[in-house]
Amino acid sequence: MMHIFRRWVNRYFSNPQVIILIFLLLVTFILFLAFGQMLMPVFLAILIAFLLDGVVEWLKRLHLPRNAGVYIVFILFLALLFALLIILLPIISRQIAQLFHELPAMAARVKEEMLLLPQKYPGIVSQERISHFMALLGSEFNDAGGGFIIKLSASSLKGLIMVLVYLILVPFLVFFFLKDKTLIFDWIRGLLPEERALTIRVWEEVNQQFLNYLRGKILEIILVWAITYATFSVLGLRYSMIISLLIGLAVLVPYIGATVMFIPVVLLAFFQWGIGAQTLSIIIAYAVLHALDGNLIAPLLLSEVVNIHPVAIIVSILIFGGMWGFWGLVFAIPLATLLHAVFKALVSAAPKEPSL
Repeated sequence: MMHIFRRWVNRYFSNPQVIILIFLLLVTFILFLAFGQMLMPVFLAILIAFLLDGVVEWLKRLHLPRNAGVYIVFILFLALLFALLIILLPIISRQIAQLFHELPAMAARVKEEMLLLPQKYPGIVSQERISHFMALLGSEFNDAGGGFIIKLSASSLKGLIMVLVYLILVPFLVFFFLKDKTLIFDWIRGLLPEERALTIRVWEEVNQQFLNYLRGKILEIILVWAITYATFSVLGLRYSMIISLLIGLAVLVPYIGATVMFIPVVLLAFFQWGIGAQTLSIIIAYAVLHALDGNLIAPLLLSEVVNIHPVAIIVSILIFGGMWGFWGLVFAIPLATLLHAVFKALVSAAPKEPSL
C-alpha cells in the first residue's frame, strides 16, 4: 500500500512547478481565510477593474492611448454608479420600507388562512394542531423579530459607515488598479519563482474563463431583472422592483437560486390577491421566465464558458457557500473552474506511466 502511495506522490508531485503551484494556491487560500473580510473592498475593486479593463483594452484597439481610455472608462463608471444611487436606490429602499410596514398584515393573513384549514379539511387537519402550530410560530416570530430589531439598531451606524467606506474606497481602488495594471503585474511576476510556467498556464486559462463568466453573468442578471420587472409590473404585482432584483441576483446560484425565489414570489402574489387567477398568472409567468433564462439567456451568454457537470456545480455551491456564505455562493463556479484547471494541469504535468 505504501509503495502505491509513494508511486502516486512521485508521479504527481515530483515536478517542482507542481509544488510551486500548490504552494501559491495554499498561501492564497490562507490569506483569504485570514484577511478576506477586511480586504473585501479590495476584492470588489479588483472585480470591477477586471471588468472595466476589457473596455479599456477595446478602446486601446481603436488606437486610443491606454491612459485616456482609463480616464474615459472610469468617468463612465462613476456616472453609472451615481445614476444607480440617484434613480434605483430610492425606489428599492421605498419598496423595502413598505414591505416591512406590511409584514404584520401579511402574518395576520397567513394566520386567518391557517385557522380556516380545519373547516376545509376536517379529516386531515385538527384545530388543536393548528392552534399549537400558530402559538409556536408566533413565539418564534416575536423572538426573531425582536432580535432582528436589536441587531438592526446596533448595527445601523456601522452599516452606514461601511457603505460610505465602500462608496469612497472602492472607486478609488478601481482607478489605480486600471491605471497601474502593468506595474502591479510586473511586481507580482517579480515575486514569483522562475519555475512558474505551470502556474502561468493555469492563470491564463482561469483568467479567460472567469472574465467570460463574469461578463456573461452580469448581462444575465441585468436581462433577467429587466424582463422580470417588466412582466411583473404589467401583471400588477406589488414590490416588483425589489423582487425582480432578487430574482436577477439569484441567477448567481444556478439551479438553487431560482427554486428558492419561487417561494417569495408566490407569497407576495398570494398576499396581494389570494388564491385566484392573478396569483396563478404570476406563477405561470415566473415559470416561463425561469425556462427562458435556463434555455435561452444563460446558454446564449455562457455557452462554452464553464464546462463543468451540473452535479459538480451544485457540490461547489454547497461547499463554498457553507464556507464563505454569500460570497461563497457567488464565486462557487469560478472556484470550481479554478480547481478544474488545477486538476488538468496536474494531470498534464505528471509523467505518463509506461504501457505494458
